Amino acid sequence: MQRLYLDVCTLCRPFDNQDYLRIKMEANSYFMIMNRIQKSEYELIISPVHIQEIKAISDLYEKYQLMELINKYGKKAEVNLNKTRERTEQFIKKGFGIADAAHIAFAEASADVFISCDDKLLKKSLREKVKINVMNPMEFCIKEELK
Repeated sequence: MQRLYLDVCTLCRPFDNQDYLRIKMEANSYFMIMNRIQKSEYELIISPVHIQEIKAISDLYEKYQLMELINKYGKKAEVNLNKTRERTEQFIKKGFGIADAAHIAFAEASADVFISCDDKLLKKSLREKVKINVMNPMEFCIKEELK
């Protein structure tokens, strides 16, 4: 079973303005992925970074929905915290933001695929040759032939 690490911007996609085609397509992709997670075809890996970012969301409804989602379907990342912290620091030195660096480090240590809607993060991850497959949710759905 593939372990998927969806960053918070991906988890929040259904709450974004759906008037934009790209956002709507990414939200639809997110729902296809979550449907498979709910059917136990994939595992949703979560980390302490998810919790911190979700707790910082100002919209109470969105925050509640996301906490319910990760509590119900998320599997906590099992990592060596010292190694993950070191890897996070390596990413920060390469110009990644703190949260992005931590997400990538946790994903590398605990998942098979890192999924994000953040183009800059995806490009930087590919350029820096992170040790995990990184994809946009639409790319993942196409690769996996999800319907």
